[in-house]
Amino acid sequence: MITSAPFDDWWHNAYGLDVKILSPPHVLLIMGMVGVQLGALILILGQMNRVSGKARDRLEWLFLYVSAMIVVCIMILIFEYELRPYMHSAFPYRVLAIAIPGILAAVSRASGKRWAASIVIGIYSLFLIGCVWILPVFPAVPKLGPVYQNVTHFIPPEFPLLLIVPALALDWLWARTSNWKLWQQAVVSGPVFLVLIVAVQWPFATFLMSPASRNWVFGTMYFDYNLRPNDHYVRHLFFDVEKTMTDFWKQMAYALGLAMATTRLGMGWGNWMRRIRR
Repeated sequence: MITSAPFDDWWHNAYGLDVKILSPPHVLLIMGMVGVQLGALILILGQMNRVSGKARDRLEWLFLYVSAMIVVCIMILIFEYELRPYMHSAFPYRVLAIAIPGILAAVSRASGKRWAASIVIGIYSLFLIGCVWILPVFPAVPKLGPVYQNVTHFIPPEFPLLLIVPALALDWLWARTSNWKLWQQAVVSGPVFLVLIVAVQWPFATFLMSPASRNWVFGTMYFDYNLRPNDHYVRHLFFDVEKTMTDFWKQMAYALGLAMATTRLGMGWGNWMRRIRR
């Protein structure tokens, strides 16, 4: 994390100012943040796996909170691929299939709590909703140029994705398939995650593009200062990442395979975390 600051300064001096999230210095910063959080998880697990009763309950909640902050960091990292203009294409769902199912599977198996995945996504959702509702209260003006939007306050992130729906379904599924082999659970969990997130996020994205969402609750009227007036985001239009239906379904097939693979990896990671004792 400390290294990313001078790296970022050098990067801007070498290549100019930017507000991209996926630049090498920013990725290094987020990797540092996640590294610190993973270290905290290991420390919590070392104690949590040695105690029982109320002491374990308190540590489980702390474990789930830190896990939720990891989800927040990961979602910040992929933020530029999950913007609402992309939500009627397959590409953002493929990115989600890489980033989220494995974390939920790992957290669920490591904590053993009945609704672990749902709690983690619930905390992530509340955190983002809080940003949408609170940040615009504070005044701010752009410090970089060019400025295309009249910004007078902090611009919040987008309203959280409806990941709570597949999280609830996965918690329910994992509780009823606990005696299955890990690969069997993963083969079923991947499609459940992908189908449900597409089923809820696709129409929700349509709503977010409508005038009904342009209020303080959903915050779809907030625009970064560097967005041009003809940008899809500003005009509330969807952007077709895939140009043909063949490309669309190919990306969806990739997303399905990735969701199953990352879920299986996450389950293995979760089983390893359950064995930590020190």
